Amino acid sequence: MNSDKMKKGVERAPHRSLLHAMGLVREELDRPLIGIVNAASDFVPGHKHLHQLAAAVKDGVRLAGGTPLEFFTIGVCDGLAMNHEGMHYSLASRELIADSIEVMVRAHPLDGLVFLPNCDKIVPGMLMAAARLNLPAVFVSGGPMLAGRHRGKAVDLNTVFEAVGSVRAGIMDAAELAELEMEACPGCGSCSGMFTANSMNCMSEVLGMGLPGNGTIPAMTAARVRLAKAAGMQVMDAVRKQLKPGMILTQQAFNNALTVDMALGCSTNTVLHLPAIAHELGIRLDLDYINTISERTPQLCKLAPAGDHHVEDLHAAGGIQAVLKRLAEKGFIHTDCLTVSGLTIGRQLEGAKVLDDEVIRPFDRPYSASGGIAILRGNLAPDGAVVKQGAVAPEMLKKTGPARVFDSEDEAAAAILGGRIKKGDVIVIRYEGPKGGPGMREMLTPTAAVVGMGLDKDVALITDGRFSGATRGAAIGHVSPEAMERGPIAAVREGDLIAIDIPAHKLELLISEEEMQRRLAELTLPKPKITTGYLARYARLVTSASTGAVFREDEAT
Repeated sequence: MNSDKMKKGVERAPHRSLLHAMGLVREELDRPLIGIVNAASDFVPGHKHLHQLAAAVKDGVRLAGGTPLEFFTIGVCDGLAMNHEGMHYSLASRELIADSIEVMVRAHPLDGLVFLPNCDKIVPGMLMAAARLNLPAVFVSGGPMLAGRHRGKAVDLNTVFEAVGSVRAGIMDAAELAELEMEACPGCGSCSGMFTANSMNCMSEVLGMGLPGNGTIPAMTAARVRLAKAAGMQVMDAVRKQLKPGMILTQQAFNNALTVDMALGCSTNTVLHLPAIAHELGIRLDLDYINTISERTPQLCKLAPAGDHHVEDLHAAGGIQAVLKRLAEKGFIHTDCLTVSGLTIGRQLEGAKVLDDEVIRPFDRPYSASGGIAILRGNLAPDGAVVKQGAVAPEMLKKTGPARVFDSEDEAAAAILGGRIKKGDVIVIRYEGPKGGPGMREMLTPTAAVVGMGLDKDVALITDGRFSGATRGAAIGHVSPEAMERGPIAAVREGDLIAIDIPAHKLELLISEEEMQRRLAELTLPKPKITTGYLARYARLVTSASTGAVFREDEAT
């Protein structure tokens, strides 16, 4: 056992003494030691209840003959960090999470790991750590929050963000907003739409690192507790078989994840996180290949924010296994991929069934013929940009309009909420990329304000930063190279015409190449916004969004 390095032999008597000091008996030390990696905290509704699930995981580990040892990671709540300095730290926390888990597990040799994440950067950060450490591991998320109910309609956190714009536009009064904010988030769990957290929890199930149901079983249910116990038992099976992430997280597994991503219409942030996870294994996910998968994969689900269904509805319709089953029947899935259940995906799908053809549509009537995400290129984004095309109004799929240029999210949000944006405008928000942000802030406030003010069918947004998984409308993010790297987005001037053609995967600034190069040559970059602490170090190390915003290998080592 790997943990024998810490607990076996005469030379390890001092180590055993320290373990005994925590109340462990010899029989416990003779068993495999299983790390329970818990993101529980009082800050995040997605993580508030993880102590209960961790207790269930420990029960499962003990039932199967192991000894659980729990430790914790940090976790940023993107909703609480939104639209102030806190959001600089969200994406940047992903690397800290992966690194801190590596430190704990390398310093204290363990035989297996159970990961308990639930929110945006915690899921990919833990997946990166699992891939890097390559110990037998199982993921069990905290599960999705139930949708709220407001005046007879299903609502969620995004509804509240959009309602702020509605109040500013006089469409809703402050009293109804106060009512809505009490109803939109009815309890613990990751926010209830197919936003980034739920997207990544579903991806962990598709990748084979989570048991069936991991992405969709609602939080705060007995079924979620049973799943946690099953995860604790399953990791012991993985330890016995030495079934490791490197055997599960193959190129074919990532292809499966991208295919399901397109069928579900997941968050654009998956295009940041899946390449970063693959990078840990030496696998490269090419942006153009993502378009290839998107073009051939129909969108079978339309979950909030793109549609009216929430993750609880997807679960009732058969969950991720049902989506996989439907895709596999048409040959879209590599069914021979291994999963942490010890079975291949094909074997695991034998009992799966679609229970609602409206939530998970058949191939003869998909929500759209192509997938939910598209990669755009052009002289404005030579290294690519991403849009959640499944959440774009048909009239905004092709658009040309004048640029309204802002050098920060704050300036753009003030202009939108102040009524200074007009129909037909193309809002450009720059110097918000991984380096320029720093931290590539997620911008739900401006996009939600545009929707709430009734402009989502008339106004587009383009940024070298990123948008929330809750975003809908013509919101194009991850423009690469970013402005702080002298990318073409830095050359855009007020009033320039920008042409967007999502079906053709084009994003163009309508100026000549000579003019573009002249402007970039004359460009004076702004001073870094943050010059001390972790974010200053992050800005020096981070790479482009087009590569998953991972750290530069040469400088990080």
